[in-house]
Amino acid sequence: MSSKAEDGLKGWEIDSEYNSYYNAKELDKFKGKITKFVEIIPLSGMAPGTGFYFDEGDGEAILVHLCPAAFASAKKTGLRKNIKTKIRGSWAVIDGEDVFLASKVKQGEHFSFKVRLTKDGTPFWTMSPEQLAREQASD
Repeated sequence: MSSKAEDGLKGWEIDSEYNSYYNAKELDKFKGKITKFVEIIPLSGMAPGTGFYFDEGDGEAILVHLCPAAFASAKKTGLRKNIKTKIRGSWAVIDGEDVFLASKVKQGEHFSFKVRLTKDGTPFWTMSPEQLAREQASD
């Protein structure tokens, strides 16, 4: 019997196939605006996640994977649409589609939402409450 929290993270575990797509050695970053929040299911059988479409200003939508919905819904991230945004993370090809796996999303001068350690890509949703509190305080 699994708990509801574990069900909400199904497929998002640190040793999961999905997590292996994140490459901390090949980070990228870009600027633009969030245009639309979406629910994502990156791989068949995974728990739903929070994602969004991002536009660098060229009208081409980039699908960004943020985190499991059980970790943070679009509303709980505090992120907003249509304001200047910087994203950092790693590109991946999942089911033939280019997607961007975010590690940090920054809006304005003082607000950021981090979901992975930059140095190795460890997802925040796999950390202990103490580790998570430390990481969130260090920003």
